[in-house]
Amino acid sequence: MFLDSHAHLASHRFTAEETPELIERAKEAGVDRIVTLVTSLDDLEANLEIAGRYPSVHACIGIHPCEVHEAPDDAVSKLAAVVSDPRVCALGETGLDYFHPAPEGWDEGHFRERQQTFLRQHFELAATSGLNVVIHTRDRSGCASFEDALAIYDDFRGSVRAVFHCFIGPWENAERVIERGGLVSFGGVSTFKTAHEVRATIAGCPAGSFMLETDSPYLAPEPHRGKRNEPALMRFTAERIATLRGEAINELAAMTNRTADAFFRFRQPA
Repeated sequence: MFLDSHAHLASHRFTAEETPELIERAKEAGVDRIVTLVTSLDDLEANLEIAGRYPSVHACIGIHPCEVHEAPDDAVSKLAAVVSDPRVCALGETGLDYFHPAPEGWDEGHFRERQQTFLRQHFELAATSGLNVVIHTRDRSGCASFEDALAIYDDFRGSVRAVFHCFIGPWENAERVIERGGLVSFGGVSTFKTAHEVRATIAGCPAGSFMLETDSPYLAPEPHRGKRNEPALMRFTAERIATLRGEAINELAAMTNRTADAFFRFRQPA
């Protein structure tokens, strides 16, 4: 029924031994497809292995902006070696993170510049491989990371689509993404009592412009806020969003599944 468009099944917060249970709990909760996101070269093989073992799981490969200082300069080139792998459905998680301070030995300006370089490289690889891009943006205040990511997206908008995942911004920013042919994605934050702005955005998004996600193991929805998240908890977010939009839960599931099918390169079932 549901597709979790953004999870991290190879996260250190999940053990390899419990992966079968995670997948089974998700299925029991109506989540029959999951996109698991690579954040560094270190977890590339683990995510590909999970996607290979479970037909319901697909891998999205990228270098997270908080990992660029530890990644080699040719990290995105190394990703290029596996873009044709049928387990791979998109590029990411990439993007810009201005929330976390620059790591030791880096000043803020050079760290942000490296993030921007890596984001541009992901878009370049996407343009040549026929894949789309999953973007992370986060700021301490304001929306500088969003603005900078959108500016880079502008250089590729004719050949690549992007989804701004875990979107918590105002409708005006979501509209700018959608106008470029992109998508936004909503997760557990939409269930938080204080998330008034993102709920207004959700209510205003046209059909076909957004997807659902958990961002597991992070940002568990109410009533599990503060606990470890997992794909099985997707239903709490989906029910909240369906209520906000005045839609039946099965209508929301069908619409967001169609949107995901058009965005990701999912392998055909055997």
